[in-house]
Amino acid sequence: MRTVPRVSIEVFPPRGEAAEVQLQETLAKLTPLAPDYVSVTYGAGGSAARDLSTRTLAMVLQHEGLNPAGHLTCVGAPCSHVDGMARDWWELGVRRIVALRGDMPDMGSAYRPHPEGYGTTADLVCGLKAVGDFDISVGAYPEGHPESPDLDADLDNLKSKLDAGAARAITQYFFEPETFLRFRDRARARGITAPLVPGIMPIFHFGKIVAFSQRCGASIPSWLAERFEGLDDDPETRGQVSASLSVRLCERLIAEGVDAFHFYTLNRPTLTLAVCRAIGIQPAGLKEAA
Repeated sequence: MRTVPRVSIEVFPPRGEAAEVQLQETLAKLTPLAPDYVSVTYGAGGSAARDLSTRTLAMVLQHEGLNPAGHLTCVGAPCSHVDGMARDWWELGVRRIVALRGDMPDMGSAYRPHPEGYGTTADLVCGLKAVGDFDISVGAYPEGHPESPDLDADLDNLKSKLDAGAARAITQYFFEPETFLRFRDRARARGITAPLVPGIMPIFHFGKIVAFSQRCGASIPSWLAERFEGLDDDPETRGQVSASLSVRLCERLIAEGVDAFHFYTLNRPTLTLAVCRAIGIQPAGLKEAA
């Protein structure tokens, strides 16, 4: 009998009542999957954005059995402020953090660390570990970060984040299993031994994923475009195609020894739930009845 993979999920803070209802429905539908944690994204945007992240973490904590992981970045804040947020989250009951460098608010501009802030993600990890014994995840880029000079430099940066105290790396999404497997081989050859968790992005709208991928450096294979051609106005068929492709991707990775996945839900539970069920992750109630 094969090992059933573990799962974690990512959501983003809701803006407005309708979005909050949607997030609550997402959490309610995915809670039975018993995810390892629910990561809550964080955007630079002043106190309002920070307060929204904190409220969303509290919302996750209200669901019995869910463990929130707050995203924290180096962008736009002094170390004292980032540390203060981490302390507040610890007091709230948050024990997990996803530590990221973050992108500048003006998209496309080169990264500039705050003059009194953390310069790198590795520095951020060290600072967070000084605040509390957080379980910290960091980001990884199977195809290289768009700003990295080459893949070797990108792996060196990943290793520095893990050596600073991070427990695992969650990857940017990708659509071909070989992309992750080649990355894993390179990482292991570089001396990286920490868990590398594939990030899975079920496609809700192909045009939007293409636009986002151009910014984050994820490649879109030509065969993938063919699968979604003509489906912009057919959400039902598009969802079936998306789920089947994500299942095929996960099944191949499971066959190659992958035992955990991180799903980017976009606060929409349906595809994540379908893929998880298809790869053998049963809701808690069904496990107990089995």
